[in-house]
Amino acid sequence: MTTEATTGATSAGRRTGGCLCEAVRYETPWPPLLTGVCHCRHCQKQAGTAFSVLVAVPFASLERTGELTTYEDGSDSGNPVLRKFCGKCGSPVFSETPDGMAQGMIFIKAGTLDEVNDLAPTLHFWTSSAQPWVPIPEGAHKLAAQ
Repeated sequence: MTTEATTGATSAGRRTGGCLCEAVRYETPWPPLLTGVCHCRHCQKQAGTAFSVLVAVPFASLERTGELTTYEDGSDSGNPVLRKFCGKCGSPVFSETPDGMAQGMIFIKAGTLDEVNDLAPTLHFWTSSAQPWVPIPEGAHKLAAQ
């Protein structure tokens, strides 16, 4: 894995990221398959804020190093969510869902990317539990649930 942590840039079409303590690092194809915002209560609690910004990338092309700890969470849909985080610093890094994995994708917690300035979420899901003080941009696709 070739990493340039200061810019997040690698070879064309790739992006890097990692946890706060840098014990976990990854490199992924870019651009992502989708960029979205989850407003479910589980993501709110896991992120410690009003929502979680996620990018979906091809699982098979994701390169990663370092040890991850997994918490198997339930969800309002009844499907498990495997929340993968650094056991050293606690940073949430990836989320896996059965539906996502069936489509060959994994979700990266967008805040762990080395470069985030060009992110433009276009999909907001679980908006039925969005905090009323968080505006959702006009024109964004909204799903009340998932």
